[in-house]
Amino acid sequence: MSAIKGQWVQIHRILLNPGERAPSVPEDTGNLPLELRVRGFLLEEKAEVGELVTIETAAGRKVHGKIESVEPTHEHNFGDYIPELAEAGMELTRWLTGGDEDE
Repeated sequence: MSAIKGQWVQIHRILLNPGERAPSVPEDTGNLPLELRVRGFLLEEKAEVGELVTIETAAGRKVHGKIESVEPTHEHNFGDYIPELAEAGMELTRWLTGGDEDE
């Protein structure tokens, strides 16, 4: 898949290989590379997935890496619904707005 200048892309880069990580890092973590994934706007005229490119992030930083995806979707969520958290949120809102008579 190809991308053109100004298109939203995600890049990937290895920052540290396993042997380069700090000795204080737990062994299971230290055995893995430290990876960077960043999204931003492509600065090159045209590029293919897997090519080394430069992007500009929404914060204006320029970052180099290999294109991993073009116009990536947001895949995160905030987990399953937890009734106790909803109740705590409503209670906190009442407290902050002065609506709780138990002050």
